[in-house]
Parts: sequence; C-alpha cells; structure tokens
Amino acid sequence: MPAQDGEHPQRPGGQPLPPVPFAQAGRRLAAAVAESATLTGRCIRLSRRDVEALVMAVVLPLLMMALFVYVFGGALAGRAAYVTYVVPGIVLLCVGFGAASTAPAVAADMTSGMVDRLRSMPIAGSALLTGHVVASVARNAVATAVVLAGALAMGFRPDAGPVEWLAALGLLLLYVLALSWLAAGLGAIASSVQSANALTFAMLFLPYLSSAFVPTETLPGVLRAVAEHQPITPVIEAVRGLLTGTPVGSAGPLALAWCTGLLGGSVLLAVFLPRRRLAE
Repeated sequence: MPAQDGEHPQRPGGQPLPPVPFAQAGRRLAAAVAESATLTGRCIRLSRRDVEALVMAVVLPLLMMALFVYVFGGALAGRAAYVTYVVPGIVLLCVGFGAASTAPAVAADMTSGMVDRLRSMPIAGSALLTGHVVASVARNAVATAVVLAGALAMGFRPDAGPVEWLAALGLLLLYVLALSWLAAGLGAIASSVQSANALTFAMLFLPYLSSAFVPTETLPGVLRAVAEHQPITPVIEAVRGLLTGTPVGSAGPLALAWCTGLLGGSVLLAVFLPRRRLAE
C-alpha cells in the first residue's frame, strides 16, 4: 500500500526502501547553501568591524590613483590621457588588496577555535571558506564601485556600451573569485595570521610588475618578460580595452584562461589540502 505522509516507502515485505539518491543530494545541497549563507553573514559582519582592512581595500587604491594621476600623469602622458590608462590597473590593485584580506581572516578562524566548534556540528567545513569568499566578493564590489566613482571625479571617461560594461564586470568577477579562493586556501593552510599575510605578498606585488601603470614595452628586458607572461597583464589589458573602446585582441582569451585556471586550482587548494583541518 502507498506510504502515508511522513512515512518511509516500504517494500512488499514491510522493509523500508533505501532513500532516493536524488532526494538525498537535494537535501544536502539545500543544507550546504543554508550553512554557507549563515557563515557568509557572519563574515560580512566581521568585515564591517575590520576598519583597517576596509581602509586598505578602498582608501589606499584611491590615494595611489590620485598620486599617479596628479603627480606622475603630466610627465607620463598628460593627466587626462593617463587617468584613462591607469584606472583598470588601479581597479585590479584594489581587488588584490580586498581579496588578500581573506587569507588572514581564514587563518584567524583556523587558529582561534572556530573550526573546532564547527567540527562538533553537522556543518561542512567548506561552508566556512565559501562564506569568506562570498564576503570577499561583496567587499570588492563595494570597493570597486568607490574606486570607479573616484576615477570619474578625476576625469576618467570610459567609452563602453552596456555589453562592454557587462563583459568587463564579468571578467572582474571571475578574477575576484579566483583571487578570493586562492587567499582562502592560503589562509586555511597557514599556521598563523602573520604567515597568511606573508603568503599573499605575491597577490599584492604582481600588479606593479604588469601593464597597470606603464606599457610593458617601456620596461627593461627581464621585467618586460615577467610583465608580459603573468596573469594580471592580460586581465588589465582586456578590461582596459573593454572600457576604453580599444581592441582587446588576444588579451581577452588569455585573461579568461588565466582566471579560469587560477579559479580551478584555487578551489582545489582551498577544499582538498586543508581537508582534515576543516573536518570534511
């Protein structure tokens, strides 16, 4: 006879049938989404209290943009032309600062007993990292909007239509996700908050060895090779081309390849390497 509401389906002999795999998968997915949403809210609240990280992610890029535009812009290409050139690089620099702050936040949770509390509850360890990553994306969205508003005030006039804006923002989102997952993975394997800060040094330094501030052809031999064969330069060139209406060329496919590969590798680093510590 058919099972009543609230009862498990049974075989003719009265033994319960095994749970339907698809139903189990759906319940697990719903639970994982709810857990990640809860921890995301916690991470966003912690971000609002971390004034130093907010200042680093927003105020410092604005100050650097003002420095390069008003102090060096006249000597390099003229202020009006240089602000158009430098804004995409400043936006990626801002994203790097914001994503890098994820690593010490994760390391603090790993070393302060937060993971021990999660281990005692039926919560997936990856939900903690997902919460930090989503909070990082939210922080970076606000910081990027502030930086773009400052750029417009300094004379930045993008020549992009709706499609180009959507493409540029989509590429920036992919880049933010990749950097945030990388920072979360580094924070999860770091032994302390200080070591997590040290591990993210390359994320903060690489934009200076790219086409963010000057064209790569103006750099000396070794630095030019580094600038032209690292992931940040094609992302900057693709965003610059989309926002200013100049040809993107091969920078677009290269940027997508770099960001996709970095995102995949970062997720593997974040989820599988610290598996025991996260009590998966």
